[in-house]
Amino acid sequence: MVRHDLLDRIRRQLDELNRSERKVADVILADPTSATSMSIATLAQLASVSEPTVNRFCRSFDAKGYPDFKIKLAQSLAGGTPYVSQAVEPDDAAADYTGKIFGATIAALDLARREVAPERIERVVDYLIQARQLHFFGLGASGAVAQDAQHKFFRFNLPVTAYVDVLMQRMVAAACHTGDVVVVLSWTGRTRDLVDIARLARENGAVVLGITAPDSPLAAECTETLEVSTPEDTDYYMPMTSRMIQLTLIDVLATGMTLRRGEDFLPHLKKIKDSLKPTRYPAGE
Repeated sequence: MVRHDLLDRIRRQLDELNRSERKVADVILADPTSATSMSIATLAQLASVSEPTVNRFCRSFDAKGYPDFKIKLAQSLAGGTPYVSQAVEPDDAAADYTGKIFGATIAALDLARREVAPERIERVVDYLIQARQLHFFGLGASGAVAQDAQHKFFRFNLPVTAYVDVLMQRMVAAACHTGDVVVVLSWTGRTRDLVDIARLARENGAVVLGITAPDSPLAAECTETLEVSTPEDTDYYMPMTSRMIQLTLIDVLATGMTLRRGEDFLPHLKKIKDSLKPTRYPAGE
């Protein structure tokens, strides 16, 4: 699994690179996060080298080409050390680890943005817009995302629940009917209980949507999935970037629902927002 090995390898092999490739390495090491979003032409220009030189540099680090290298670079930034981030060193000051964690999160979100297929977003929104009632299931860090989803989706005038307890999830799945939609959130897609629950919900007629890892046991039990693969290993590390990606995907789906409802639905959303005005002090007080 790729973690921060790529950046370490570049640093270790600087002296082995020729002059032109060293220029490419210097640009990347100066701002790895920005490098993940650069075109090959931009990187070549900043390094004052040709595009073939950039490709040759990438292949020397086991990448098939520049696009593949950028993915590996984003993965290396998004990796983590136990409970923090792989880029964080024991002697880092607050300014250092703050910047690194923000950088890793930005890189992971950008990678996820490029991996998520718009046609899958459309299909998931199609299912959501037709739901008779909607259930969000998640455990651990994904449970917090399920609760955030409930906070957003109750606005769409349909019954919405979030469950973070396995026994409740199992009972709700057993009580599902045609017209129910269950959204299961699991970064690894390998939690046995959630896989069983997804299967149970489908057997009882529900549409099961998964926000999970590609080719996972959970994905195999879902009607449709949003699949994102990033290098964060939640078996060993505290979920960080994975949780942010899940939250962002929930925002994407809620936005898709809002747009499908059309302009006639906006006064309803405004009414909900306006209900909070009496609970707040005016700005400036």
